[in-house]
Amino acid sequence: MKKRVLIVGASSGIGKALALEFAQNNYYVGITGRRKEKLQQIQSQAEDVIFISDSDATHASATTALDLLVEKMGGLDVLVVCAGVGYLNPNLSFAEEDKTNQLNVIAFTKLVNWGMHFFYDQGHGHLINISSVAQHRGGRGAPAYNASKAYQSNYLQGLDQKVFADKKPIVITDIRPGFVKTAMAKGEGRFWEASKEKAAQQIFRAILRKRHVAYITKRWVLIGYLLALLPRWIYKKL
Repeated sequence: MKKRVLIVGASSGIGKALALEFAQNNYYVGITGRRKEKLQQIQSQAEDVIFISDSDATHASATTALDLLVEKMGGLDVLVVCAGVGYLNPNLSFAEEDKTNQLNVIAFTKLVNWGMHFFYDQGHGHLINISSVAQHRGGRGAPAYNASKAYQSNYLQGLDQKVFADKKPIVITDIRPGFVKTAMAKGEGRFWEASKEKAAQQIFRAILRKRHVAYITKRWVLIGYLLALLPRWIYKKL
């Protein structure tokens, strides 16, 4: 029997590549995003297994749209939250900081809360969020982005602790990509930059292995450790 995965934020980038990866590996795939025409293009590549819902994760109706999509799919085993945004914001425009927080913090919490309630009621499930290696430290170029990713990783850690204490068969996975070649990737000096397809393949394998934390690509675990251990007085000079 095919399992069912729902990917929130799959109209482009990592979400799109991951949707096609799941579809090629015998899953029913539900995808959401704001741009219906983009979702339809993805659906056309595997019409028998891909279901779509054009919705905005920041709108109040977002979880209602997820309910309807899950009903259309016939159930849900895996939820991937891939909706996120980030802006290079050296001038500290509040409008851009606010847009980041509205999606990466407020909408993220709403989506994950919906997923947890669904899996608790069902009795099992696998929740995945695409955060970032940037969650380890603050960033002067995009303060809200780094901070929001730290929030996401800490929130997932709390959920992982909760399901363990409650003895629930629910898996929590924090995916922490480094640089991936997408439209959202910004700035100069990007290194170890992976294609969307390579990133999706490694994320898919990490999900199958039920990893709690996975760096994408794998070598980024070295940067993660370095960022975590680097003294503050050195880091602030970088």
